[in-house]
Amino acid sequence: MDPFRVLLHSVSADLSSGELTELKFLCQGLVGKRKLERVQRGHELFEVLLEQKDLEAEHTGLLRDLLASLRRHDLLQRLDDFEAGSCSFPPDLHAAFSIICDNVGKDWKRLARHLGVSDAKIDGIEERYPRNLAERVRESLRVWKNSEREKATVAGLVEALRACRMNLVADLVEEEQLARRLQNGSDAMSPVQWDSDAHTSEAS
Repeated sequence: MDPFRVLLHSVSADLSSGELTELKFLCQGLVGKRKLERVQRGHELFEVLLEQKDLEAEHTGLLRDLLASLRRHDLLQRLDDFEAGSCSFPPDLHAAFSIICDNVGKDWKRLARHLGVSDAKIDGIEERYPRNLAERVRESLRVWKNSEREKATVAGLVEALRACRMNLVADLVEEEQLARRLQNGSDAMSPVQWDSDAHTSEAS
């Protein structure tokens, strides 16, 4: 099965009947009344949204908004994990996002503006996540990512952080990236190292 549909089914399985009712209410402007009346499970609602192209693996903003409205941070984390494993969201960028979300506080708007996020979008993010600072930061980064597409890089984030004088956060991002490269290099060199060790043992 398509990985995104697997994710949607797992989310559906963890929704209560009350949460499904709330989701249907939130989708009234997107889905017709008769279709909503026929929806009995979460995955049925998601299928309707998929058919209407309101929900796609490459555009998960609506799903994120719905889960945030339910305050289901566990399911939001599941969505994050899915995106981290998708080709459209590189692991290094996902890791940088997590560090920034954990360490950038009330000055997130300054970073968002430096990344080119408009004030209108910033206001929308605040309305959507009034009590969750980390989600505001994450959503602003997602807006930047969707705008820049392939041009969105960790180097660009680090440059923006330093321009905003968030040097500690920039250092954390760079340290994580260095550790990742060293780990990847170590993994790549392991077979060679083992082979070298074997030859050394034979020679002795």
